[in-house]
Amino acid sequence: MKDNWFQRYVLPGFIFQSAVIGGAYGSGRELVEFFLGHGPVGGLMGMAVTMVVFSVVLMAAYEFARKFQLFDYRSFCRRLLGPAWPLYEILYVLMMILVISVVGAAAGSILQDAFGFPQLVGTAAIMVLTALLVFYGTPAVERFLALWSFVLYGTYISFLALHLVQHGADIAANLAAAEPGEGWFRSGIAYSGYNMATIPAILFCIRHQHRRREAVVAGLLAGPLAMIPAMLFFIAMIGQYDLLVAAGDDGPLPISVLMGALEGAGFFVYLFPIVLFGTFVETGAAMIHGVNERLDRTFAEKGLVMPNRMRPTVALLILFTAMILADAIGLTNLVADGYGTITWGFLLVFVLPLLTYGIWLIFSDKRGGRAVDSG
Repeated sequence: MKDNWFQRYVLPGFIFQSAVIGGAYGSGRELVEFFLGHGPVGGLMGMAVTMVVFSVVLMAAYEFARKFQLFDYRSFCRRLLGPAWPLYEILYVLMMILVISVVGAAAGSILQDAFGFPQLVGTAAIMVLTALLVFYGTPAVERFLALWSFVLYGTYISFLALHLVQHGADIAANLAAAEPGEGWFRSGIAYSGYNMATIPAILFCIRHQHRRREAVVAGLLAGPLAMIPAMLFFIAMIGQYDLLVAAGDDGPLPISVLMGALEGAGFFVYLFPIVLFGTFVETGAAMIHGVNERLDRTFAEKGLVMPNRMRPTVALLILFTAMILADAIGLTNLVADGYGTITWGFLLVFVLPLLTYGIWLIFSDKRGGRAVDSG
């Protein structure tokens, strides 16, 4: 079946957004950790830096994968890094465990706050739904991530609109009074650094691309598609800026603060947690599916077929390990201590080689995949 324009241009951005949104992005915890301390204006400027970096790196990564037909992270990194490729896998596995730990911790908190469920219910639901989704492979993962991205955008836009109606004056006043705080550029780079770690693991969607133009446009769009929901959420946060700053890192999740600030919007009390829970499944499925695609490729190189039952088994093992870590360490400590430690490793191991040697290969090597059809 012929690939359509959505699969070629938009789907890669939605897949990337699904992988990065996670528990700490979706609940606002990451936005506090990386951007709120730079003030309302500085935070938005930092996010703009992240968006631009995303687009630049994704354009290069999508074209590198398309040209050389590299749709799993093992193949991609072997071509880019040579014998050093296991460095990426080590960092990726550590990051995946960390991100899913945050997802599990946030899922339990969200469902407990919204519906009074025990935290274990949210954790168990994440495990079951993610394992079920990855069992059905790439088509099911792509369809779910694309569909839920539309649901996510609709919810975030509605959520911000309601905050603008009720707290628009506070948002405008805080923006007008604020000066950009120092360090916003560095935070934008740092936030992009560890999120870009997922790129080689989500390249299964690049099978739909056939021309260089498609890869470049898809990469260009992916940066905004990934960061616009965060910007919408952050603008709503600006209306509660003083309260969020006073609460600090150990205070309630920003989503809980924003929900509490709304009047006459009881439907959001139920809608937003459900949508956010779906984003947790998105993130877990996208990252774990990347591992399954890597294993599937390894089986294929040996002339074997990866058993379908192995896909949910791998998912459950990863999820179980991550949930134990989340319970032992806690969400705030995971975000504050874990991410910063790994970020610079990905910039050195993945981003720098891609933007130098990778781009050189794209333009100098006339072989590989559909390279002659560079459009």
